[in-house]
Amino acid sequence: MPKGCSLAGFASLLSLSIAVSISAQASAAEHSSPIPDWLVEHVGEGNGEIARPVLERARALYLSQIAEGKVKNACYFAMDATRPNDLSNGQSGGRFYMICEAEHSFRVISAGHGGGRNLPGVVNFSNDRKCAKNFGNALDSNLTAGGAYLTSEIKTTFRGYYRTTADREAVLTRSFVQFDGIGETANARQRAIGGHAAALVSGICMQKKPESTYADRDGFVPLGKLVTYAGGRSDGCTSWSPAETPQVLSMVKDNPTTLYIYPESRDIRAVSQSVAAGQSPARSGLYWNSSCLKDIGSPAFWAKEKLEPIIVQYTKNHPAPPPRPVPLCEAASN
Repeated sequence: MPKGCSLAGFASLLSLSIAVSISAQASAAEHSSPIPDWLVEHVGEGNGEIARPVLERARALYLSQIAEGKVKNACYFAMDATRPNDLSNGQSGGRFYMICEAEHSFRVISAGHGGGRNLPGVVNFSNDRKCAKNFGNALDSNLTAGGAYLTSEIKTTFRGYYRTTADREAVLTRSFVQFDGIGETANARQRAIGGHAAALVSGICMQKKPESTYADRDGFVPLGKLVTYAGGRSDGCTSWSPAETPQVLSMVKDNPTTLYIYPESRDIRAVSQSVAAGQSPARSGLYWNSSCLKDIGSPAFWAKEKLEPIIVQYTKNHPAPPPRPVPLCEAASN
């Protein structure tokens, strides 16, 4: 290593070199393999369709990784985070794509976006349910970062018990697919970014249940209410509806594949500059879902170099209160 070159700097240069290499390979793959006719039929910006720039980049990433021997999966994923998620009519917008070209299979499912955060008195980079305005790759930002990813290991954890009827309970276990990022998304593992079902147990109390394999050393288990949020937001991860998650998990179990999430920082900055100049992004050859662009006005990308110091300082100035013990359930205390 050259004198005066820190390990962090070397890692940054290596990450940049890998990103450039992947980009070059992807570009070559994109031009050498045109979109097959059956898949062209799914290209568009309407419901159930995929925008051409999103598909082209997702295919290019996948083909480059196939060529490198990094991926052998017959299917690949894409996500268009510029599209609406919550359609305000009880339905979730489809914007996560599962594509298996050998089988001529194209499926669209829901996926949540990062909710971001509001640091009162400092900065607000939060997102509404319907459309994402803020994107970024900073630690603890809870933001979605667009770019290239590879799926990795799956870890399943116990989340708690919930009542199905007045006298019956069920267990919620949730599987988490770790994503490994490339380039700007290279800190995905550090950020604990991945995919999981949009489900959790809330309003928890501790119930005496010593016979449970999930009981703690005192014989208690968490009990609460099952909440699903397919049309909601996440902590930066990709969240799928509980009904659709099993298929995603089965496709990547012990068989990694690629995931391309649009938009990247370059897209966000280009669209933002076009809007600021009073120009139409579409007329400038830039892609953003028109309904969401109208909703958010202009998007913003929060780079980790800018946002992480702000979050760290805010956390120091506003330390979290000491944890409070989880209350006992009424039935357990009688």
